[in-house]
Amino acid sequence: MASVVNKIRRWLHTPQGRQARAHAERLARDPRNRARLRGLLNRRGGSSHHH
Repeated sequence: MASVVNKIRRWLHTPQGRQARAHAERLARDPRNRARLRGLLNRRGGSSHHH
């Protein structure tokens, strides 16, 4: 599993990875997207709440 993490870490340092990360950060700043993401995480996490 660590090899997958290492591949992702290496990819994040490529121009495509940096661009994707910047795009994700822009999306994360949008309140509607944050609410949608929270909903997805809550559904996947079941009844456990991480506040």
